[in-house]
Amino acid sequence: MTNRLIEIFEDEKLVARIQKRLPHLFQLAEFESSRAGKIGMEIGSVRERIIVALLIYKFGEANVESEIPITESEVDVKLFGEPISVKTITGNSFGGVKLIWTVDAEKARQFSEEYQPRCDMLFVQINWGKEGGLYYIPIKVQRRLFDKIGKKEYIKLPKAGTNPRGVEITKEALTSLVEDTETKVIKINWQRSEIKFNPYKRWVDLWKEDRNEL
Repeated sequence: MTNRLIEIFEDEKLVARIQKRLPHLFQLAEFESSRAGKIGMEIGSVRERIIVALLIYKFGEANVESEIPITESEVDVKLFGEPISVKTITGNSFGGVKLIWTVDAEKARQFSEEYQPRCDMLFVQINWGKEGGLYYIPIKVQRRLFDKIGKKEYIKLPKAGTNPRGVEITKEALTSLVEDTETKVIKINWQRSEIKFNPYKRWVDLWKEDRNEL
């Protein structure tokens, strides 16, 4: 099957909508994931849901499988049955993107030994006040680079004796992936907007609902 993800990047109206809406939606995600001014770890999951919602918006709910078993460590969503990994990072640098989250050093080592790129990637670089983008990195691009530079240059394991947070793709590898001629990108100007956000409003509204069955 020809990968359908490329349709997102060739749909001019959708591209313009992504450029306009994604910064706003990711800003809302930060508000939802913040407490006392600090963004929590759940931000990654909220951003992932926003990207999955984009796939549903474009291709229809029947063609997007979002309930992925936790055993499929890299797969976040399936589109027309094809697995996709969703990655996001904030800032200028491409360092720190996790291939797998784990606090188990042995599990991290085992993952790195068995790792091979196995699905297409949607990667979002959030760069507030500057330019970033939404990238489609095909599986063939990942495999080509992996075979070229080798596992040691592609994967970064947590340092021994530290509290591991997961296995990363190296900054150099990810930079090469996003710069590949076969990678597609929608450039995004990440500007914050004025948003009045009340994290409790919708829950208060739900408490107010008059449900006959309650």
